[in-house]
Amino acid sequence: MAFRSDDISINTLVGNGSFIKGDLKVNGFIRVDGDIDGDLNTDGAVIISEKARIHGNLVAKSAIIGGIILGDVTAREGVKLLSSSAVIGNIITRKVQMEDKVIFHGHCISIEDETRFDEETKRFLEAKAIRDKASLS
Repeated sequence: MAFRSDDISINTLVGNGSFIKGDLKVNGFIRVDGDIDGDLNTDGAVIISEKARIHGNLVAKSAIIGGIILGDVTAREGVKLLSSSAVIGNIITRKVQMEDKVIFHGHCISIEDETRFDEETKRFLEAKAIRDKASLS
C-alpha cells in the first residue's frame, strides 16, 4: 500500500516545539512534530504527528496525518488520517483511509485509476481557482 516505503529514513525533521513561518520545500521523507505557518511541499512521504499543526497546504507523495492541517492536502499515492487528526481543507489523493473520530471538513477526491484521477484533479483545481478568484472580488 502507499503508506509503506522501502526507504523509511527520515530526511527532514521539524521537531516538537519548533515553529516555521514561511513555505517549506524539502526532498524525501519528512516528519513534522512542530508547527508550520506556510505550505509544505515534498517529493516524498510525510508524517504529521498528533502534536503538529500546519496552517497551509501540504503536497507530498503520501501522507500520514495525526495532527491539525488548515489547508489542502494533495498526496498522489495516499492519505491516512489518524483518529487524532483534523483537516480543514480539501484532500486530493488516489487512496484515502480515515480512522474513527477524524475531523474532516472539505471536499475529497479519491480515484484509484491514474488517468481519471489526473483528469478529475485538474477539473477540481481549475474550478477551485475560479471560485477563489471570484471570492476575492
